[in-house]
Amino acid sequence: MMKKERLEYFRKLLEERRDQLRQSMNRSEEEGREAQTADSAQDLADRASGAYQKEFLFVRSSNERQFLRMVEHALSHIADGSYGECDICGEHINERRLEAVPWARHCIACQEKLERGEVEQPAQER
Repeated sequence: MMKKERLEYFRKLLEERRDQLRQSMNRSEEEGREAQTADSAQDLADRASGAYQKEFLFVRSSNERQFLRMVEHALSHIADGSYGECDICGEHINERRLEAVPWARHCIACQEKLERGEVEQPAQER
């Protein structure tokens, strides 16, 4: 069981990251709206550049949403008292790993097995 002070530390860290992601997603949305407005450009090169920018913003926004889900998942585990437990084996995740990746869902052993395809990803992560 993780000490209350450490849980509070990770909660604050995750909340800061969540807020940063939300701000970044809002900026991406605004940039996307601006790119939509610029679509009236006549020049072929401008249209190609605009299409590239929209695709880039879409991918960035999609990655940010996925990352935000991982951060919110970690925050929900703090709230329900299960933060720091591996979603696959239920063992504790090393605190040094959580320092590096506070939104980690798996211990190192299970993460390596996932990457090698030796275990399946839990349904809630797909």
